[in-house]
Amino acid sequence: MAPRRVAITGLGIISPLGLNLEENWKSLSEGRPAIGPIQGADCSTLRFKNGAEVTGYDPVKHFPGGKDAYIDRFAQFSVVAAREALQNSGLELTPELRERSAIVCGSAVGGQAAIEAGFQDLWVEGRGRVHPLTIPKTMSNAGASHIAMDLGMSGPTYTVSTACSSANHAIGQAFRLVRDGEADAAMTGGSESIFNIGMLKAWEAMRVIAPDTCRPFSKDRRGMILGEGGAMMVLEPMDAARARGAKIFAEICGFGMTADAHHLTQPAVHGPVRAMRGAMREAGLAPEDIGYINAHGTGTPGNDPVESTAIREVFGAHADKIGVSSTKSMHGHALGAAGALEAIATILALYHGILPPTANFNERDPECDLDYIPNQPRALRVEAALSNSFAFGGLNAVVAFRAAPR
Repeated sequence: MAPRRVAITGLGIISPLGLNLEENWKSLSEGRPAIGPIQGADCSTLRFKNGAEVTGYDPVKHFPGGKDAYIDRFAQFSVVAAREALQNSGLELTPELRERSAIVCGSAVGGQAAIEAGFQDLWVEGRGRVHPLTIPKTMSNAGASHIAMDLGMSGPTYTVSTACSSANHAIGQAFRLVRDGEADAAMTGGSESIFNIGMLKAWEAMRVIAPDTCRPFSKDRRGMILGEGGAMMVLEPMDAARARGAKIFAEICGFGMTADAHHLTQPAVHGPVRAMRGAMREAGLAPEDIGYINAHGTGTPGNDPVESTAIREVFGAHADKIGVSSTKSMHGHALGAAGALEAIATILALYHGILPPTANFNERDPECDLDYIPNQPRALRVEAALSNSFAFGGLNAVVAFRAAPR
């Protein structure tokens, strides 16, 4: 079978920026950050107090009858986003298509709330036992499995866990399953929920969290801000999507993945360079075709100059003509879900012709010398874009998108 073009026909998202796609795009397109004091955990013993949490979410609304108690918050986000993406796509899951539909999700740490509750039972309350569903709630594949059961999709289903590149690796794998004819549709993205004291303490120990807010690429940046959420998209063969008259948000056209083979936590330039080039090569895109990059852009001293240098190396003089922004400045760093939140931001930027900004930007840094779309969204239609994710462990995953034909 010849490789098939792959259309994105459905989007679903729940994040600090909003509880659905419409709310998220409104926040992104207006450049409104959702960073503030953490409410979901007692931060009295932490050095940092701010995060980007999903607010206003009522699990009972989505999982009535006590079902919410059986699904960890991160997996709930997967299902909520997948339901919206499927509805948004208008795709009819016939019995035949259900068996030919893949689910590929990304999550870095899985059910942290269930893990912490178990430790609370054992070591604080002294109960000597934990909840009987602790394992099903903590396993990283719970989000993918619950989507399969909820929507009745029974094709290839699995979870990718590559730290902060998890969702991009998942999206890239799903793209190739559809492109190569292994699946006739795919639900893909990522989810994460980490606002419990054990996880926050672990990140505190890394000394990479900002005390105030996330200022990617700004000279006065002081670190990252943690986030959470879930985002999913429906992928279909382009011909099938057109034949049924589906709305096509964008085309996913390339994927590149590499390892730095360098250091567990310190990024290198060569790995991201090869990943970006790999995504464009697979997509058949020239450097001059790229008009926007949704950067990994964590706001840390380590990432931002390295990513800026990598972009400059890949694009040369054309780098000055590319809008580069980090939406982590608004929704925080959602770890394994980050790539999914950012992929949807990239897709919507292509679809609406509005590039989301890098919020909280104060001061140019000589080591970060690109156009970071500071603070204000930019009305600009571009033909192609990249979404970058770079993870601890030196793992890089870049997805390439092309604007849908108008």
